[in-house]
Amino acid sequence: MSDAKAEGINRQIIRVLLPRDPNSGNLGQYFEEDIEVEGGGRATQELLLAPPDESWQGGIMQLYRAALPSAKEILRKVSGEVGGVPPKLVEDRSVDESGVDGVGLLMTQSNNPKDDISCFIQPLQETVDAIENISAQAGERLCVLMNPQWRNVDDALDSASKNEGILGSLASFLGGKGTSLKRLEDAGYQEVYCIEGYVCKGGNVRLMKRFDTDWVVFAENDSETDFVRLGNMEVRPTYQDVDKMLDDMGISLKYARDIGLAPKLE
Repeated sequence: MSDAKAEGINRQIIRVLLPRDPNSGNLGQYFEEDIEVEGGGRATQELLLAPPDESWQGGIMQLYRAALPSAKEILRKVSGEVGGVPPKLVEDRSVDESGVDGVGLLMTQSNNPKDDISCFIQPLQETVDAIENISAQAGERLCVLMNPQWRNVDDALDSASKNEGILGSLASFLGGKGTSLKRLEDAGYQEVYCIEGYVCKGGNVRLMKRFDTDWVVFAENDSETDFVRLGNMEVRPTYQDVDKMLDDMGISLKYARDIGLAPKLE
């Protein structure tokens, strides 16, 4: 984020993994503890970093409570300290009209207003009006969208909503993200850091990208201690692309490796 800011990119989109209790992914457990590591709570070494996907059984508000301390630390790192004092952080939940959609606005208040940052946490497509308003007021100040709730991949409505004319307007009305993404693009927003993940062939994979790199794909080894680089692509790899990368590397299904029918991934 700091590198992108130095390149003049002041409208940034980031997608990051979030701290999670390592036991919370167990099947049959329908409640997850809140992750609060700031000034107390769980020790960071007891946590793991996990994708903010449907495996979070506690719902979007539980995700928000994990994202908030992460966002605070990110903003402190990017904004820096003045005289050894970190900036004041102000949380505004009024951007979440329902109160339960897991959306928030985090802002820094420092001695130098030109260095202040506005960060929308888990914004929705319905948040775009507020994003445009804050961006217009911010001028050259940094504005960030962290873990937007729209997916990177497109479904049929998303694809149709990117078209011009009546069909595109109808698809956008029905929930397609095309119009919202176009408005953000017009406002100057671009992805500067993404780290995402899902399960492929039974094992965890991670997709990473900086604003100045290709997408790079990694697979977690069977010891869960490291990741093996699978390859890279200019565009975001699809699930099928990742599956082929695993095949090309000779990596079989995880259950086959677990029971000894295939070599372990070291």
